[in-house]
Amino acid sequence: MERLQKALDLDSAHRFTSRLSGADAQQLVVEIAHDMRSPLGSILILAERLRYGGNTNLTPVQERQLGLVYSAAFGLSSLAGDVIELARGGATLVDQRPMPFSVSDVLQSILDILRPMAEEKSIAIRGSGPEADVRIGFQAALNRVLLNLATNALKFTNAGSVDILCRQIDRTRIEFSVRDTGRGIPPHVLSSLFEAFRQRQITGDYAFSSAGLGLSICHKLVLAMGGELKVETELEKGTRFSFELDLPQPSRL
Repeated sequence: MERLQKALDLDSAHRFTSRLSGADAQQLVVEIAHDMRSPLGSILILAERLRYGGNTNLTPVQERQLGLVYSAAFGLSSLAGDVIELARGGATLVDQRPMPFSVSDVLQSILDILRPMAEEKSIAIRGSGPEADVRIGFQAALNRVLLNLATNALKFTNAGSVDILCRQIDRTRIEFSVRDTGRGIPPHVLSSLFEAFRQRQITGDYAFSSAGLGLSICHKLVLAMGGELKVETELEKGTRFSFELDLPQPSRL
């Protein structure tokens, strides 16, 4: 029976490897990602209803736990979305054309999603918007980039703060940045930081994801919006990701 089980395991592993390296490998990965998003979407909806559905019987601890469930499910759903996006080339802007949107609404949405995770780690998370709030651009893509960057910042920060900053450079140009007081990034990792499926990097207590999907997607989306994603980092002091975008204000009638 043991020999039979080993033979079956080897056969299954061989067939799985063949599918991943075959012509339909990309479609297989996308299907798996889609299958992950469906149950995660249900978890997000249920957690949201329990948190904000007027249920007054929840204790503060239960409310925080629900927030963590929501944040965890959102993180997994975002990862599945990154896999699908990467399979499509990674530079697809969700919006078909630039549209007016509120920068402060984008920031508030991100803060609402990540605040439970920040509270659990006792980390301050803050956001600041530009002088003129309403801009014309790709809201969904910008939201995705800032959310991914801020999620990463929280993940690698154990004390201090995470700040999402929007600084107006001139009338149309805005610099967006996500700054943390975390562990920083080792120099030898920087050269492959924006590569998808990079080799896992481990240095001492540092262990960086071998997938790298989030940063790869961020890099591609920022390029597609006409910017360039930059990083400044110092070990044990923190990291700052930044990019500039041309976001004009709507014309006054």
